Amino acid sequence: MAVSAADVKKLRDATDAPMGECKAALEEAGGDFDRAVEILREKGKAAAGKRAGRETGEGIAKFVVSADRKTAAGIVLECETDFVARNESFIALADKLANAFLATDPGSDPTALEVEGKTVAVHLEEAVAVIRENIRLVKATRFTHDGTIGTYNHHDGKKACAVLVTGEGDGNAEAANNLAMQVVAIGAEYATIEQVPADKLETELRLATERTQNETPDKPANIIENIAKGRMKKEFLQVAVLSEQVYVKDGSKSIAQYVKETAGDATIVSFTKLTVGASGE
Repeated sequence: MAVSAADVKKLRDATDAPMGECKAALEEAGGDFDRAVEILREKGKAAAGKRAGRETGEGIAKFVVSADRKTAAGIVLECETDFVARNESFIALADKLANAFLATDPGSDPTALEVEGKTVAVHLEEAVAVIRENIRLVKATRFTHDGTIGTYNHHDGKKACAVLVTGEGDGNAEAANNLAMQVVAIGAEYATIEQVPADKLETELRLATERTQNETPDKPANIIENIAKGRMKKEFLQVAVLSEQVYVKDGSKSIAQYVKETAGDATIVSFTKLTVGASGE
């Protein structure tokens, strides 16, 4: 049967499917709008199945945080190309899912969570049907903290971080946000020295000591020890440990100094970094 342009547009507005597919679905459904929606949904599932094996290396990593900075949720939503990663509908889907997980813990199977009357899995299937690329929810996380959570989403959309600090207040929020930016800009393995395994510290000091002994065998043992500790601090601690790093926004300060000046007695608790193309982490 013939379908009107108005009906095709209505279906297009409701599903975001291509106009040609909307027209075909309405014709197949004999003009039944609800049946046409179901037909498009089934085609979306088929499209998602065909693309499921395709590699994804682009996408969006994003954190959102509650107004009281006590709860944060993060996602890594991946697609095949940077063109799609910058697509408005893809960005809108990432925002929708991140905020849904902020409101409700995604649990062990975030694709089963119902968002706006449909499961996340269905939202992904429908997005694949429209965008025509494999789309994967690689990471979904949510956590709460009784101190302050700061977040940073990098301008390229591919990296994001959340940092937890103790205490509350504007200074704590400012510090936490800037620490999250620091992790994205510089990288880190540990939040504080206390979180570095003891055997790791011993190994790093031993390697620094052996190197110093080989280079300056005539120096006294106490001098070699001091040089080795300095090397370990510069080459390991100031690289791998967030609290020991030089503050990227002011090279005259360490992160520890910056936090004390900005947030008083606040301490860094932990951080979580999300990265597109790295299994979400």
